[in-house]
Amino acid sequence: MYRDPVQSLQPEQHSIATTMAMPAATRPLRVGMIGIGTVGAGTFRVLARNQATIAGRAGRGIEVVVVAARNLARAAGVVGTGVALTNDPMQVATHPDVDVVVEAAGGTGPAREWLLAAMAAGKHVVTANKALLAVHGNELFAAARQHGVALAYEGAVAVSIPIIKALREGLTANHIEWVAGIINGTTNFILSKMRDEGLGFAEALEQAQALGYAEADPAFDIEGVDAAHKITLLAANAFGMPVRFADAQVEGITALQGMDVACAEQLGYRIKLLGVARKRSDGVELRVQPALVPATHLLAHVNGSMNGILVKGDAAGVTMYYGAGAGSEQTASAVIADLVDVARLDGTNAAQRVPHLGFHTHAVDDRLAVLPRAAVHTRHYLRVPVHAAQQIEAVGAWLAAQQVPVAQVALAADKALPPGSGAQVLVLTDAVAQATVDLAVHALAAHPAVAGLVTTLRVEMLDA
Repeated sequence: MYRDPVQSLQPEQHSIATTMAMPAATRPLRVGMIGIGTVGAGTFRVLARNQATIAGRAGRGIEVVVVAARNLARAAGVVGTGVALTNDPMQVATHPDVDVVVEAAGGTGPAREWLLAAMAAGKHVVTANKALLAVHGNELFAAARQHGVALAYEGAVAVSIPIIKALREGLTANHIEWVAGIINGTTNFILSKMRDEGLGFAEALEQAQALGYAEADPAFDIEGVDAAHKITLLAANAFGMPVRFADAQVEGITALQGMDVACAEQLGYRIKLLGVARKRSDGVELRVQPALVPATHLLAHVNGSMNGILVKGDAAGVTMYYGAGAGSEQTASAVIADLVDVARLDGTNAAQRVPHLGFHTHAVDDRLAVLPRAAVHTRHYLRVPVHAAQQIEAVGAWLAAQQVPVAQVALAADKALPPGSGAQVLVLTDAVAQATVDLAVHALAAHPAVAGLVTTLRVEMLDA
């Protein structure tokens, strides 16, 4: 994968002598970096720019000594001549003069091997790779425990927002009831454009790509996978459970229509792609979906590419965390915060450190089940196309007969609908199991008043 010629990895001789003569607590923390793209370059720049402040907080300097990159010429343009370069990531992972490996290359295959090798060699690891941790996290955290090293990943979730630290440290006194939020900036930008400018999904996505908010292949973002990676990590830290990405329910925004954005606005709601983790007596809800939130709610005002996360604890109540969810130096802020934590570890017993997932191993509940989609209880929004506006009462009565607790029924305003869409009945329900709604919608499709497919979305109140 890396095919450029290998440069020498030997630091200058006087640097080795000076470094080896220093006690571990005072010599710089030596960093090996795999990848020097957006995240890696941002990390290098911020380390260089704020080195005195960072050293003052860490109690020692932090310096990058070796970097693995695909393009060594481009890497040299970022790091200069004082850093050794290689095209072999495994040389960084096992380098004898590296204390901590920063993985900034991405992916879930080779990155797993690099981190396992680094930890086996006694290196601490820092990564912002949420996909890697969501897919292989349980194995990687176990390896970190086995080898007595840190595996830090603040940058993997909502980059500039220190939400992992908040869950693992700031809220340790709390029984966490739920975590929910906007944790993908690309989809939030798209939904903001759809609401504010009346754009369709495809047009809003095109703008996001033109501005660099969305990749050329945006599937991970718009299909909800990126948000699912992140809510999986948040749930593990909030509830003391293993990483269970494979069990998450994931729904993106590709099927969302502009008329539903407008109809939600008519009813006093806004649509956001939410990651939700909620602990119940019978298990955990772990899901990503577009959902209506009240227009007066704090999350409804998280717009553009920004992220916002709410945590409900029994002692602290609801706390909110807001900030940029992407960006080179924004991610670097989180990566370097992890490096500072690693720099402070010298002399600490591994058992006394902050646990990787917030709970010590004996307290992690392997039996905590992720509930199936059918068991999720929320309020719901339904948009029902009908042959005539007068059939509004028939729709409400039919749903009530199917055990759906109807809270509000209204006709969509003409201004919310595209030309030729016909009459649309809007329904808001009280909290009800997804299974009940699914059965009712299936039955409603056969009702003579209904003129097309019924659209359903969850409604999240997210109150205290």
